Amino acid sequence: MMNATMLSSERRKVTIERSFASSIEEVWDLWTTKDGIESWWGPDGFATKVQKIDLRPGGELLYTMTAVGSDQIEFLKRAGMPVVQVVRARYTEVVPPTRLAYTTLADFFPGIEPYDAATTVALYPTANGVRLVLTLDEMHDAHMTKLAVMGWESELARLARVLKPA
Repeated sequence: MMNATMLSSERRKVTIERSFASSIEEVWDLWTTKDGIESWWGPDGFATKVQKIDLRPGGELLYTMTAVGSDQIEFLKRAGMPVVQVVRARYTEVVPPTRLAYTTLADFFPGIEPYDAATTVALYPTANGVRLVLTLDEMHDAHMTKLAVMGWESELARLARVLKPA
């Protein structure tokens, strides 16, 4: 079990990269505004509603993520996890439009003491758009890290769909 006092910098990191045929400003906006976040945030089968966004170092992002898909609802119930989760993140770095970092309190795992998980989003302009590099702290065990990566891959697929009009 991970001790809550363990610093996120002591944990191993996972990196996920994606490229988008969009402007860096468009991608930044989807990561940093209420409408942007609500349009794609959360894996498939989840809906997100932002209550607060204070985009500055030390500022808070407060949102509610709700499972809306039947498979997701059933999975969470079987795992003893909430179907509706209030999430608090604290921004640690905000450098428009290229870098965003925050920590999220992971307080929704039954039997696991809450801990902070760090996320960094780096955006790089390219000849064809923008390259996104997402760096995540590993979770408290390999299984939950795998599920977190699967969740982020689903979220980034949703982001790509928002960036590419039908």
